[in-house]
Amino acid sequence: MSTTTARAPRGRQFFANPGPTNIPDSILHAVAHVSIDFNDPAFLTVYDGCVAGLKRVLRTEQEVFLYTGSGHAAWEAALVNLFSPGDALLVIETGHFSESWGKMAKDLGLEVGTVAADWRRGVDFAALRAALAADTGHAIKAVCAVHNETATGMELPLTEVRAALDATGHPALLLADTISSLGSLDFRMDEWGVDVAVGGSQKGLMLPTGMSFTGVSARAMAAHAASRLPKSYFSWTNMLARRHRSFIGTVPTSLFYGLRESLRLLEEEGLDNVFARHARLAEAVRRCVRHWSGNDGPQLFCLSPDRFSNSVTAVLMPEGHDAEAVRRIALQSFNVSLGGGLGRLGGKVFRIGHLGDLNEPMILGTLASVEIALRLAGVPHSPGGVDAAIAWLAEAARAA
Repeated sequence: MSTTTARAPRGRQFFANPGPTNIPDSILHAVAHVSIDFNDPAFLTVYDGCVAGLKRVLRTEQEVFLYTGSGHAAWEAALVNLFSPGDALLVIETGHFSESWGKMAKDLGLEVGTVAADWRRGVDFAALRAALAADTGHAIKAVCAVHNETATGMELPLTEVRAALDATGHPALLLADTISSLGSLDFRMDEWGVDVAVGGSQKGLMLPTGMSFTGVSARAMAAHAASRLPKSYFSWTNMLARRHRSFIGTVPTSLFYGLRESLRLLEEEGLDNVFARHARLAEAVRRCVRHWSGNDGPQLFCLSPDRFSNSVTAVLMPEGHDAEAVRRIALQSFNVSLGGGLGRLGGKVFRIGHLGDLNEPMILGTLASVEIALRLAGVPHSPGGVDAAIAWLAEAARAA
């Protein structure tokens, strides 16, 4: 008698989720460090080097605070350290994560306004300028901007947000979520006039989830001095009294050995080269999806080429077809993990993460597996998308 069981895919999983991301072997080995007293001079040397390295990646010379927690922890730390009950914020709509940050602010007792935007095209900056200009009493204390909206595969040009603030003479702070952009897309905190940059460990930094941080400008520190929202564990004032200038309580020492290795890898490759690699691989994914869109197939969710994300591509399914079915086939049959649709996009899109530790073979293997999954799921598409990606990567290699 024979029995039939589900096939168990062999080989290493192709993890194409936009966060957390692949962790390089050398970082995994570095994180597997024995426990050490976080006040031990040997660890403090590692710690200080990591903080200095983070500042180089953030491109800031200002304060950095770190937390044990995901990027949501850094979101909350930014809000409670800057504002008082009833303060007004303006959130630029980009997708699920801008909505989530705004909801958190409301939960904390802040007044939240939104610059509405089409999720497929992005915000009209004229609308942002109009909202700022209309606030003649400067009630708005900050503008919250998600640099890279992971849910929609769209980058928000922060230089244009800063330009809108400057053009209207508005003194609001600029808060930027860099969780899925830092270490993958160009980001320049000081040069772009960002007052608070929120980041996390598990995406472009290629670390396990569990550590987050905020870069904080002098203007933001001045606002912190007047803030009245309750805070203790996240209090920057409390943190400044500690040797580490961060972490109320135990420091996650193992993650810092991983962070040291992450910074080494990024700087060995060179940040500009890291950004170029992400741009090259992202374009390969987009060319593949554009090819699939033939025969009424899946499409790029983002419709604004000047705002394409180089760290994640959201793929919109044809009407009547379920993105979760494609994800399920890719995972169960081919050991490829894709990102799902978030919030209102659930079941409508799947997402291909292309950030962090990845190269051409990993991208091509992922795309080939997705194309098979589309076929098995009965999703209409134009076959040969992988060939379009190969043609682009060959062209890029010749030009290098």
